[in-house]
Amino acid sequence: MQNKLVVKVTAGADAPERCSQAFTVAAVAVASGVDVSLWLTGESAWFALPGRAAEFELPHAAPLPELLDSVLAAGTVTLCTQCAARRGITEADVIEGVRIAGSQVFVSEIMQDGVQALVY
Repeated sequence: MQNKLVVKVTAGADAPERCSQAFTVAAVAVASGVDVSLWLTGESAWFALPGRAAEFELPHAAPLPELLDSVLAAGTVTLCTQCAARRGITEADVIEGVRIAGSQVFVSEIMQDGVQALVY
């Protein structure tokens, strides 16, 4: 059984260090061969849109677009259904590879054996 890491990031530009930590942990895990599922919720929902990660700035942090791209390339990136709806974001708006799903999918992911969930 392969271990899986589910990272839920609730922060965006409103809490840049917490946001950056979540993306960094997810990207490092992917690079280490871990099965990663990154959930964009709350203010991080905006990063599901093209170009929005490039607007994020935090000194001495890895560029958010690179971190997001690495997770998209080898893991799963999910935008919260309700978070998307509250912001008027639809499937047609998001970066290729980002899915929109709700709490039922999140719960099914984190309740599997061998899964570690982190919330930032």
